[in-house]
Amino acid sequence: MKKLVRKTIKEHKMIDEFDKIVVGVSGGHDSMSLLYVLESLKKELGFEMVVAHINHGIRGKQADEDEEYVRNISKELNLPFYSCKVNMDDYAKEYKITSEEAGREIRYNFFRKILKDVDGTKIAVAHNRNDQAETLMMRFMRGTGIDGLRGMEFETREIIRPLLDIERKDIEEYCKELNVSPRIDPTNAMPIYGRNKVRIELIPYIEKTFNSAIINTLSRTSEIMKIDSDFLMIYSEEKFIESLNKSDEISVTLDINKINCFHESIKTRVIRRAIEELNSSLKGIEKKHIEDILKLIKSDKTGKSIDITNNIRVKTSYDNLIIEKNEQIEKLSFNYNIDIGCVKTIDELNSEIKSSVCSLKDANVDLNNNLVKCFDYDNIKSSIHIRNRQNGDKFIPSGMTGNKKLKDFFIDEKIPKEVRNKIPLVLDGENIMWVVGYRTSEKYKVSSSTKNVLVLEYIQ
Repeated sequence: MKKLVRKTIKEHKMIDEFDKIVVGVSGGHDSMSLLYVLESLKKELGFEMVVAHINHGIRGKQADEDEEYVRNISKELNLPFYSCKVNMDDYAKEYKITSEEAGREIRYNFFRKILKDVDGTKIAVAHNRNDQAETLMMRFMRGTGIDGLRGMEFETREIIRPLLDIERKDIEEYCKELNVSPRIDPTNAMPIYGRNKVRIELIPYIEKTFNSAIINTLSRTSEIMKIDSDFLMIYSEEKFIESLNKSDEISVTLDINKINCFHESIKTRVIRRAIEELNSSLKGIEKKHIEDILKLIKSDKTGKSIDITNNIRVKTSYDNLIIEKNEQIEKLSFNYNIDIGCVKTIDELNSEIKSSVCSLKDANVDLNNNLVKCFDYDNIKSSIHIRNRQNGDKFIPSGMTGNKKLKDFFIDEKIPKEVRNKIPLVLDGENIMWVVGYRTSEKYKVSSSTKNVLVLEYIQ
């Protein structure tokens, strides 16, 4: 077994020289084999080890004896030992999850805490080839795709699984060779959890009735799925970047037209990738959520939105698909007087506006800059101020003769609803002179007869 584990470690580059590894040890066959095989390779590969044990607090005296057993073995091997005691069932009730999920969360939270405390680099857990087969069977029965059928990874970030290519029967034989007497958890032999039922009832039935080598068959399936999944992940990442218009802490915006050019499989992956980009996780995201988003895209209607899980809202805005955290954003409201010759700060937008007056011949403005505009100063009849939109706003866009509702202007310009309230308006009394960044008013247009020019520069 040592030879096979060494091969796995080197093939998957699991351990580097000078690593400090937190080894999760329950006291059972799998984790004791992991402990001893890593101990035998420690000097050769040049890494350090510490032992971490969870007392799940549900088997009373037996659980306490398990903890003491692992503590003593660690002492014999001269390895630092860390443990904690948490009631798994109480944790499950508090967080409204299954006991299996609770156990997994408790274990990894504790392992990561120890990793940080000891300035470690890796966490080694004792999943083996049989565990992989059980995982695939459970995922298949729940419903999963290629990514789910790739199973557990040999290495996932800081987690390494050196025994993942070893069958349980070989692990048990290794313990016999070492004359190790692992602790036996009697609940592992009871079909009280989903995984236990798969291990105790389903897989033996398949071995007896259909395929005696089902463990190896499922392991090969995992390897095949991993190859295809890796390709799709790489390709989908390229398409995600290609369709990404914007990404920040509160939203991810994708180009709908580009998404619509993708195959249905890639559309799904790009959307899932966008959700992961926003939420750092796909936990709780189901097939139905993705289907609802795809229907939203196909509806070809702007301004439509749906709420999915994890407080995420998805909406369309013209050619954009926006995936955002569904948080109530306080409505902006600002109104400042502009004193000619001064710089006015708009705190709400973290921006400024500069103003100056000069003669027509001295006005030297880049006509292609939407944030610097000139106005006929002599046509201004009242004090100038800058504010955001209000109900009933209208103006005469440059090049037109009649009034246009600001709301209609925004719609025509395909300005998203969530942006409209942040667009500054410069006004002469009640008359809009400039929709900043978009259009000036015909009423204040500079002409050959203009004598004095007001120059406004908006600085973001």
